[in-house]
This record gives sequence, structure tokens and C-alpha cells, in this order.
Amino acid sequence: MTFNIHHGKGTDKKLDLRRISARILTSGADIIGLNEVDKEFSSRSEFMDQAKQIADYCEMEFVFGPAITISGKGEDEVRQYGSAILTRFPIVHSENYPFDFLPSIVEDRALLEVILNIEDQKVAVYVTHLSLAPFLHGKQTEFILNQVNQQKNPSIILGDWNMKPYSSSWRLVTDQLVDTWVDHHEQSDQGYTYPSDKPRMKLDYIFTTEEFNVLTTKVLKSNDEASDHLPLVATLQLSDRM
Repeated sequence: MTFNIHHGKGTDKKLDLRRISARILTSGADIIGLNEVDKEFSSRSEFMDQAKQIADYCEMEFVFGPAITISGKGEDEVRQYGSAILTRFPIVHSENYPFDFLPSIVEDRALLEVILNIEDQKVAVYVTHLSLAPFLHGKQTEFILNQVNQQKNPSIILGDWNMKPYSSSWRLVTDQLVDTWVDHHEQSDQGYTYPSDKPRMKLDYIFTTEEFNVLTTKVLKSNDEASDHLPLVATLQLSDRM
């Protein structure tokens, strides 16, 4: 699953992480990439460690990857905002890569990488949230593709890419990776995920390397007030050709 949770604030303006957690649990997903996650960031999220809170509710392991880190007034006070990966599988290793292509004139972004052990097979999972600025979006896309190309393990890439299907940015990605939605749906069915109350844009994607077979993909449309995005879920199977 990939899910931009809008720091837990729903379209009804309520902050409710149990509602987010319920979406995850009812989906049956084993690997979840979350965007717009706060870690003791501000009063908007009641200074909660949201990734830990959701992971505790779902009884999963997790890794948080900050895109923004702000030092507070206290010596140990750090406020962070970024992405997270939750999973039922053992976590072998994790690494967070902040994008620092330009000085912080726009919102900082990052790529979180986690290596999982799935039935004695290592799988790399990435989650990211790309910039709206075209130049930065392009640089971030290049960085992600380079990281995946260097990865020796089968890879899954999750996140809010802030791009349209069949755009030039999308074609750059799909020259190297499989868009799990396109693999299973007609071009007229674009799998809109935003805004959740009246979806008319696809911003959220699950890409994979060629080692995976895509069995199903779907946008979860029930309980759409939980966030301003809808979750996207794919069922994947490692190919026998490995």
C-alpha cells in the first residue's frame, strides 16, 4: 500500500490516526509506504510520533525517514516530517537519503530505503514524496532511478510522485520500472487518488522492478474522509524466473 496520510488530518478536519490505522488493517497490506508523516513536529499533530503510533496500532515494524528536520529550543528537541514504511516482515537494513539538490527554498524531500527479509528473499522497498517544482522533480526522479538500478534485490517503489500518468516524467520512470496500475487497467482507468472526496488526479504510485508479477491493483475508496488522498494497494508475487 502507498498512502499519503496528510499528517493524520482528514477531510473533516479531524486528526485521527486510528482511522488511518483501520484503513491499513482492513486492506490486509503487508508493506505500507506512508507520506506526510509527522514526528513530534507541531501542534497540528499534537507533537505525536505518528509512524510509531500507527505501527503500534497495526502491530507492525516500522522505519521513519525525515525529509524536514528542525531543531527546537531545547537541547534534545527535534521536530521532523517525512515518510515511513510499515511492514509485517523482518527489517534487515534501512537508509534515508535527503534530497539536497538546491538550498531549502522549497519543501525538502527524501527517499527512504528499507531491505526486508521475505521468506528468505531480500526485497528492497522505497518510499518517497516528490516535489511539485519541475526541475527538482526531475533531479529527484533521476536519483531514485539510480538508487534502484544499483540495488541487487527486487525492488518496490511507493509514494506520492506528484505527476500524471503518461506524462514525460511518468515515461522516464516506466522506461525502467513497472507501473503496477497500468499493468492491470485500461488507459482510460487512471486510478485517481486525489482529492479523496472527488478523485480526479492520480498522484500516488506503486512501481516495481521486473522480478514481480502484478496480480491485482486497486484504489481503496471507502472511508475516504481519513485523508485528502486515497490509498493505492497492489498484490505482488515474486516471479519464478528469479
